[in-house]
Amino acid sequence: MSFELFVALRYLFARRKQAFISLISLISMVGVAVGVMALVIALALMTGLQGELRDRILSSQAHIYVWKTGGVTDYAAEVATLRQVPDVVGAAPAIFGKALVVAGDAQAFISVKAIDPVLEPSVTGIAAAMQQGTVEALANEPEDQLPAILIGQDLAKQLAVALGDSITLVTPQGTLSPMGMLPRTRRARVAGIYSLGLYEYDSSYGFVSLPFGERLMGKDMVDLIQLRVTDIYDAPAVADDITRRLGQAYVAQDWSDLNQSLFSALWLEKMAISITIGLIVIVAALNIVASLVLLVMEKSRDIAILKTMGTAPGRVMRIFMLQGLIIGITGTMVGGAGGLGLCRVLDKYRLIKIPADVYQVSYVPFVVLPRDFVVVIASAVIICFVATIYPSRQAAKLDPVQALRFE
Repeated sequence: MSFELFVALRYLFARRKQAFISLISLISMVGVAVGVMALVIALALMTGLQGELRDRILSSQAHIYVWKTGGVTDYAAEVATLRQVPDVVGAAPAIFGKALVVAGDAQAFISVKAIDPVLEPSVTGIAAAMQQGTVEALANEPEDQLPAILIGQDLAKQLAVALGDSITLVTPQGTLSPMGMLPRTRRARVAGIYSLGLYEYDSSYGFVSLPFGERLMGKDMVDLIQLRVTDIYDAPAVADDITRRLGQAYVAQDWSDLNQSLFSALWLEKMAISITIGLIVIVAALNIVASLVLLVMEKSRDIAILKTMGTAPGRVMRIFMLQGLIIGITGTMVGGAGGLGLCRVLDKYRLIKIPADVYQVSYVPFVVLPRDFVVVIASAVIICFVATIYPSRQAAKLDPVQALRFE
């Protein structure tokens, strides 16, 4: 053990009349640990919430939406063309519209999405999300039965309907009559109930087949082509590549553009929480300054004796720097380990529940990214090290003559 470390440890674990200084050091260590733990948990909360929302949105939506000037007249040919674009792994047509759904005395406004049941599972997670029924029910519609519709489990609870029940769809695309424009009304049969895990889709979306969607919304062609790519973070580059390859008639928009406001708000909230809680670590570092200043005042006689015996000022400075670093590193490690363990428990058992209709998810996920964890640990240690500089320099500049004059 080096001389500086030996003296630093002796001062840190002082006994008898110096026990008060050791208590202040312990409080400083606890302050650092609490600050680091709070920062790790806050970052894990915001990272987990952002990642959970992103994953659920991308399982419900396509990665890229492609429109074509003049409309998509032959969606099969367009799907084949877009599948040739590098990194595109799935393509499917879609028609979007609005409708009022009525079941008995219950009613709700929903978004209707007409899909190709064969191609749709290649761009969204609807097939894996089915709780009752299958997506193939949209492809196999008997002529003697009502057209099929797939609805979310929250919408099914709201309407109090089950598999096989019939509902009424009322769309704003009406029929012209002598009495004016009358809303178009169609009956449909609940052929499947899904749970995509995103409240917006589970409570306000209905999936129908393309032929039924065209009749329901009065359209003779699909609105757009949906795409899925190999890497979600390459979606903006692939969207730009589509326009370059296929011409200006194709307009592509990726998922990050469509959800930019949501993820920008989440990132801003993550930064604000990090800065706010990071102040706790700075306050704890100020406690380290206070404890070292008190220690220098208490040990001024010892410092003077060490310097008269030939100890260089640099070694005296390192003694107090090491003591502050021991407090900071110990507190940081304890706080980091505690925050990591608590995040795993909270995430595994889903202990924190939140309203799904507000936050889209029903519980708070906690995800600790290695990069965030390393940044928190390194920042805390650096802050604690900076806090040791001033009192350590004051100890190194102590004049032995002044310190021992009245001894």
